[in-house]
Amino acid sequence: MWLLCCCMLLLGLGSVLLLEGAAIVARHRASVVADLSALAAADALLAGAPAPCLSAARVAAAQGGRVVSCNLGQDEVRVLTEMPRGPLLAFLPPARARARAGASELR
Repeated sequence: MWLLCCCMLLLGLGSVLLLEGAAIVARHRASVVADLSALAAADALLAGAPAPCLSAARVAAAQGGRVVSCNLGQDEVRVLTEMPRGPLLAFLPPARARARAGASELR
């Protein structure tokens, strides 16, 4: 009986750790997609492209995510992206991340 209880406890703990690891990976992937999208939009903005947010959306889509919002400043871009969490965490909302990119002053 004690062996069964210990096995169930270990199975439960292992499941929790697996789900926590999957959530961390999803958050990191969303952060990477936000960074790449912001850099693509900032590059397009500084190059004078007519639609920098379209560049961000293309990069996010290529990584399996999507751009939720894209705000253009004079020389910077702020992007909010989301990524699906995957099959283990399909019951949770998508992972979201923000990023900002643009020109910096040289000092």
